[in-house]
Amino acid sequence: KVSVRQQVCTFNNLAGDFSLRRNQLRSPIRHLCFLKYLNLVCKMKTKLSIVVPCYEEALNIKPLCTRVFKATRAAKPKIDAELLLVDDYSGKGTEDTKKVVEALQKEDYNIKIIVRMPEEGKGLSSAVLLGLEKAEHDVMLVMDADLQHEPETVPALAAPVLKGEAEFSVGSRNVAGGEVKDWPLKRRLISFVATALAYPLTSISDPMSGFFCISRQVLERGKGSLNPMGYKIGLELAVRCKCTNVVEVPITFRDREAGESKLTAKQNLLYLVHLAHLYWFLYPVTICFLFLVGLLILYFSIIFLQEFLEI
Repeated sequence: KVSVRQQVCTFNNLAGDFSLRRNQLRSPIRHLCFLKYLNLVCKMKTKLSIVVPCYEEALNIKPLCTRVFKATRAAKPKIDAELLLVDDYSGKGTEDTKKVVEALQKEDYNIKIIVRMPEEGKGLSSAVLLGLEKAEHDVMLVMDADLQHEPETVPALAAPVLKGEAEFSVGSRNVAGGEVKDWPLKRRLISFVATALAYPLTSISDPMSGFFCISRQVLERGKGSLNPMGYKIGLELAVRCKCTNVVEVPITFRDREAGESKLTAKQNLLYLVHLAHLYWFLYPVTICFLFLVGLLILYFSIIFLQEFLEI
């Protein structure tokens, strides 16, 4: 419950933002509705950890940081955010990134960096899990460092989880209002096929998205079963953490602004292996049944061919 003093203080802070005046709230019904709204605002969590895996992304860190904090500070209510980079060591690339981070810290941005050495592990998915483990706050958002995920969308994407309205929110290109810009036909085709292969695993329309928000409580469900492989960690978490209440937020997905793409043939192969693991996780009985049916068909086919050849 919200005290009268809290209601008055919050009203004074928000009235101007929403073009409200005290004389507009003389009606008891209007006043009651507004107090319910204030109660919701006061209950809403406002602390957010933003986890960003990176590898040789020094050129993108400053615009990413400034745009993220501009968006979170302008949100209503204001979001108290930390930006946590998880950088896989790349020599000069890492040193350049650290210099950018140090300069931003001097400008009073709440940005931190974890540098992971090769012997400690590598890869996007495991970097994300490390960032989620080290995050300061209980609501955590994951996004790419290359600015393909628009930082201005962060408050809208985090809102369903911060408000407690969803267990998992994901930025989607495939819902009303979502779109992809500056992608060649080849990239679109690869994305379409990869998405189609994942449809039996989740109801999310854009399971390829790496732009998502999750709470620590939901993350704990997958503890012990998470298998960080490849680069589709959002799909991994949605499936293994058994996220049921999912909200998809429309986003505009753009081509990277600087640096080179990390998507290679090896990553595509890892994705297929990743899918196999997830199918086994969700449908072990069905897969065993189909495997046995396949063996029986093969067995009787061999017997038939033997008889046929003897004839």
